[in-house]
Amino acid sequence: MSDPALKSILYVEDDLHVRTTATLVLEVIGKFNVRACGSGHEALIAAESFGPDLILLDVMMPELDGLETLALLRSLPHLADTPALFVTGLTTPDDIERYMAAGAIGVIPKPLVPLRLTSQVHALWEERLQPA
Repeated sequence: MSDPALKSILYVEDDLHVRTTATLVLEVIGKFNVRACGSGHEALIAAESFGPDLILLDVMMPELDGLETLALLRSLPHLADTPALFVTGLTTPDDIERYMAAGAIGVIPKPLVPLRLTSQVHALWEERLQPA
């Protein structure tokens, strides 16, 4: 059973094909309200009028990478405590440690498997609700 509080996602991914596919899956299968952005700068603009339940971020992006984007999003009062997931091919233990230190609740490895994406998001969302 999914957490009813997870309804909206701010999704930041510079690769148009990945962004389009993932957004479609999250909206159609996951029934999420998704605001998809092609860059960290675009995400900061979108975040001014969008208060997502979850932030989904690519790590490797030009100009602002995912870690820098998350830090800037966290400086906005309404997003200071919003859970974040990184979506990346960089998944060594050291990489994952960096993401968790930056405040992520988990990592979804690339390449994405579209039909698994919604269940991965739900699993990581629910995992964060479990007592440590």
